[in-house]
Amino acid sequence: MHLCGLLLLIPLLAACDREPDYDLLVRGGTVYDGSGSPGVAGEVAIRGDRIAYVGPDAPGTARREIDATGKAVAPGFINMLSWSTESLLVDGRGQSDLRQGVTLQVMGEGFSMGPLNPAMKAEMIARQGDLKFPVEWTTLGEYLETLEKKGVSMNVASLIGAVNPRILQLGEDDVDPTPEQLAAMQDIVRQAMEEGALGIGTSLIYVPATFAETDELVALATTAARCGGIHMTHMRSEGAGLLEAVDETIDISRRSGAPAEIYHLKAGGREHWPKMDGALERIEAARREGLAITTDMYAYPAGATGLDAAMPPWVQAGGNEAWFARLRDPATRKRVIADMRAEPVGWENLMRAAGGAENMLIVELRNPELKAQYQGRTLAEVAKLRGTGPEEAAMDLVAADETRVGTVYFLMSEDEVRRKVALPYMNFGSDGAAMSAEGVFLKSGAHPRAYGNFARVLGRYVRDEKLTTLEDAIRRLTSHPAMVLNLRERGSLREGLFADVVVFDPATIQDHATFEKPHQYSTGVSHVILNGVLTLENGEPTAARPGRFVRGRAWTGWPDGGCRATAADWDWPQVR
Repeated sequence: MHLCGLLLLIPLLAACDREPDYDLLVRGGTVYDGSGSPGVAGEVAIRGDRIAYVGPDAPGTARREIDATGKAVAPGFINMLSWSTESLLVDGRGQSDLRQGVTLQVMGEGFSMGPLNPAMKAEMIARQGDLKFPVEWTTLGEYLETLEKKGVSMNVASLIGAVNPRILQLGEDDVDPTPEQLAAMQDIVRQAMEEGALGIGTSLIYVPATFAETDELVALATTAARCGGIHMTHMRSEGAGLLEAVDETIDISRRSGAPAEIYHLKAGGREHWPKMDGALERIEAARREGLAITTDMYAYPAGATGLDAAMPPWVQAGGNEAWFARLRDPATRKRVIADMRAEPVGWENLMRAAGGAENMLIVELRNPELKAQYQGRTLAEVAKLRGTGPEEAAMDLVAADETRVGTVYFLMSEDEVRRKVALPYMNFGSDGAAMSAEGVFLKSGAHPRAYGNFARVLGRYVRDEKLTTLEDAIRRLTSHPAMVLNLRERGSLREGLFADVVVFDPATIQDHATFEKPHQYSTGVSHVILNGVLTLENGEPTAARPGRFVRGRAWTGWPDGGCRATAADWDWPQVR
């Protein structure tokens, strides 16, 4: 060959030998970076676990390409209220959320999976229902490390539940901490924050959380704030005391310095629906004042919890065994029935808020015989079958099953759901477990939000009803919750951030789960990339389990980690 020809071939041969520039390249789609800006045609290139390029034409080559033609490419979605604490221990795929594009599960509403003492571990094992797992950790950090080592298809994070330090120091009775005990509770919060907790979570309608007074909550939230954390709260009331509960949440934020997010904001009960106007006025006034107050929701007119939410707190004081024993005592039962039928004072009665037992659906029992007879029926139907009143039926189920009995309560209006979806400071959380529509998970019912919450937002409320724009909904599924949680390396498609990416079809994304048939996956998400690794491909889970424990800013492993002297030391992101 002529010398000139050889010289021309040398660069081509060198190019053949060169390593690809990227591991993954998503091309052909409309890129929504999470900022709220409209989508633009572009490409997202990934190298290792980070985003290497976002733009019109990625320079260079990739080991593998994903064709996103006709689809949206967005940051992975953040589930701000996840109860996947147990389900991911049993099945790390978390398919009901994975198939909707969720890449981060945020847990810790009120109770967290650590820290635990031996009695709490024993109780956790004794109360297991369909899902069985060993409890081999003690601290919250150890629990999240357990998930990471086991292998999960989504990233995991948690707040420390305010109940945990209370139980560790005070037990489960209605008592107030001494100054020394409160200081010890603050030390427990500080340790969890330095292990990587994102803040502190409260659930103030449940025993023993309801026994905590405002000053106690301020003290714990102050510690979380000094560690760069948030206070997220299931408020003391979502019904008769909704406005007072919002005031308390704002007061805790103002006094502690902690940003606050209100879990599943709602007005529960027809008579309380008009209170939503006042609740939003208070929230928006606090935001104008400069307080970082945000909210989240699930996109359904029904909630789900246990039958404990229909019974007075005093009967539940002292823990589950004490509760079950009281429900078997005839004299105590009469008093419970009277309280359940009366106007509630100082506690939240969800049976009353739902408008009666006919609006309460029993979805989860542990005892196989009780499952066969009553699961999938309303409490009114259970009472009729048993020949009792609904209050007696509720007590009978709890005492016989020795669980809180999973129950769906129909509480809210569809108009309220539609209004909240459009709020600019509204995030989204399933308030459910990430599960699979197979095996042990089919033994119990579920709320359809576990399978459809995020797809329902994007399909029904964005595409079909046009309550907000696609780019704004994506912002509030991605970068906005990341800012709220002070997570600076996730939630956006930007060079250098972690590569959590979802590819979905805005024209077809759809939820399919119903209250009658909840175990049905959503459709429309084709690919999910987690830390640079495909976990969902062509709509099906891969074998990869690259999920990580996502730690808050106080984690001692961060360069700026550790708890500081005051909340003002933290450079809080501006939360819109």
